[in-house]
Amino acid sequence: MRLADRIAQCRTPFVVQNLTNAAVTRLSGAADFAADLAQCPIRYVLSDELTRLCTALAYSKGARNLACADLLRVPAERVWIEWCDAAWLSELQLYGFKPPGKPAGASGRRGVLIRASPDGRRGLLRTFWSTGETDYDLLASSMEAYFDLDTEEGEEPDPPDRHDQPAICVSDSSSQDSDILRRYFRFRYERSWAEYYRRAVLTAAQEQAIARHALGTLAADIPVLLAFFLLLSTRTGLPQRTPELERLNRSRARAGKAALLEHIEVLSPVLREAHSAANGAALSLRRAPRLHHVRGHLVRRGAQLFWRVPHLRGNARAGAVHTRTVTWTVDRPRKTDFGNLAV
Repeated sequence: MRLADRIAQCRTPFVVQNLTNAAVTRLSGAADFAADLAQCPIRYVLSDELTRLCTALAYSKGARNLACADLLRVPAERVWIEWCDAAWLSELQLYGFKPPGKPAGASGRRGVLIRASPDGRRGLLRTFWSTGETDYDLLASSMEAYFDLDTEEGEEPDPPDRHDQPAICVSDSSSQDSDILRRYFRFRYERSWAEYYRRAVLTAAQEQAIARHALGTLAADIPVLLAFFLLLSTRTGLPQRTPELERLNRSRARAGKAALLEHIEVLSPVLREAHSAANGAALSLRRAPRLHHVRGHLVRRGAQLFWRVPHLRGNARAGAVHTRTVTWTVDRPRKTDFGNLAV
């Protein structure tokens, strides 16, 4: 079952108990977003191939920069996006991310709920994921992120509400001034979690360890989301299909089950494959390099994006790699005077 459906049907609150004094605290969890998921006007479900492509675009060399920031926007004021954990994690490992201690397996899914401004340039988001088949295995991040894609260099993105919880800045030292997370995004604990940790009276070391763990459930998703939004903005867009659920939902209703939510399945664009020639003949006397993997590279020139797909290079007695570049054309959005964000 899709993660959106599971959250929409979840009625089990997230409750923790203090082992010292037996005090019980309810914290914000998946069940608190059941109505939000049921009423969300747009729900995207990414195919595994598109998940891998967006992850490669997000984390390949040269893809994490500000060159395309003016093209990014959330496509609606409320959007849900989900994908399969296995495809996402396998691609992340290619770019140096360590796998989690207890992987969720093939059935694990991740999702992000976004509330955005009418122009899609500012908003608030939170992540969710599943680790099993029960309501207790539906988890929500203790942190949320807010963003403003029009933040000028040297300024801070403004929070979309009056939440005065201190914000955390995440940066990538290898990206330096081109780090999109550092410039446009800030992270903070959700209100109930912030109060819970405040009452716990943690040491500085404990606070740092908990914050790092909480950021790990959220920050790595954001570049992947931005890559997805970038692909949506291209002139050809992304292949989409809407599953027909009417017949299935009638059958579920007769069985006393909740109806499944409508959603849009988003597929990967057709990319020209990197074919190998069979001749493998040496074209010069120079010794060929050993077979090695070349990371992808994203370059923008005006209204066009050039994606140098990840590929193998070198001599593997399988020939040469052909056609490694994919080109997308982006229509620049018209300038419009939008109102203030209300979430």
